[in-house]
Amino acid sequence: MAKILVTGGTGFIGSHTVVELHNAGYEVIIVDNFSNSNPKILTQLETIIGVKPAFVELDLCDEQKVKDFVSANPDITGVIHFAAFKAVGESVQQPLSYYRNNFFSLINVLNAFNSKIDFVFSSSCTVYGQPDTLPVTENAAVKKAESPYGNTKQIAEEILSETCAVNPELFVTSLRYFNPVGAHASALIGELPIGVPQNLVPFITQSAIGKRGQITVYGNDYNTPDGSAVRDYIHVVDLAKAHVAAIKRLESNKASSNYEIFNLGTGKGSSVLEIIHAFEESTGEKLNYSIGPRREGDVEQVYGDVTKAANELGWKAELDIKEMMRSAWNWEKYLKDNPF
Repeated sequence: MAKILVTGGTGFIGSHTVVELHNAGYEVIIVDNFSNSNPKILTQLETIIGVKPAFVELDLCDEQKVKDFVSANPDITGVIHFAAFKAVGESVQQPLSYYRNNFFSLINVLNAFNSKIDFVFSSSCTVYGQPDTLPVTENAAVKKAESPYGNTKQIAEEILSETCAVNPELFVTSLRYFNPVGAHASALIGELPIGVPQNLVPFITQSAIGKRGQITVYGNDYNTPDGSAVRDYIHVVDLAKAHVAAIKRLESNKASSNYEIFNLGTGKGSSVLEIIHAFEESTGEKLNYSIGPRREGDVEQVYGDVTKAANELGWKAELDIKEMMRSAWNWEKYLKDNPF
C-alpha cells in the first residue's frame, strides 16, 4: 500500500482527499499546524474511515523539522500539497505573511525529498484572471494576479515547473481548480471558514441557519444570462477524487512529461443567482438576499474546459449544484448541533 503525505490534510479539500485516498486503498499521513483548520477534524475523519489517521503536527516553514519528518518516513511515495494560506482579502493586508508561508512550506517539502517524489500541487483558476476566451483551457495565458494569494499560486507553479526542468526524478501535477463547495455525504466534514466567510456558499448556509444577515449579490449588470457573476462550482468530493486520479497517473508513469497541469471543474458556469435558487430548491429554505454594487476585483465570469482531465486523468465531475447545496446545508445543520 503506497504511503501518501497530505499537507494541510485537516483543511476543507485536504480532509475530503484523505477520505478518498483511504477509500482507494492508500496509507495516508497528514501534516498540518491547524493555522486554518480544527483538530476535531481528525476525530471526524476517524469516524468516516474507521481508523485513526496518522498525523504529525508540524509547521512546514520550519526547514529542519520538515527534513526530520521526511527522514523519519522514508516510505512516503507521493505528496499532495494543500498547505497554504488562502484568504484573498487577508493576503492583500498581509502580503509578506502569505509569501513567507506559501513559498517556504513548498520549498522545504521539495528540498526534504531532494526533488525526487510524485507531487500533486493544489493550484487555482485564479491564475487565469478574467480569461480572454471561455471556457478557459490549460493553455490560456496566465494573467497578472489580482492578489498576493493569487500571485503565490502563479509563482509556486513557476517554482515547480523550473525545478522539474532540472530534476527528472521529480514528477509534478498542478491541479488548477475552480470553486470547491459542498461537503461529505456523512455531513461530518465540510468547509470551516474562520470569521465571516469570503466565499458565496458558506455565507449562504450561515445566512440560512441564522449566523449571518442578508446575502448581498455583488452586481446584476454583468454580461451574463441573469446579470450576476458566473463561476465554475465543483463538489469537494469530486475534487478530492481528482487528486487520487492524479496520484495514480503519476504512480503508473502515464504522465506525458514530469510537469503537467489540469483544470478541475464541471466545465459549466453557474451564476450567483443560480446558486441561490439551487440552494432554495434543494433544501426548501428561502434565502434573504439583495442586489448590491459590483465588488472590486471580481471577474465577470470564468469556467473551465475540463476535456484534458477527462481524457488524460480519466476523471470528470459527477455531482451537480443541487447536490453541492444540499450537502453544504447538511454540514451547516450538523455544525449547529455539534459546534467546533
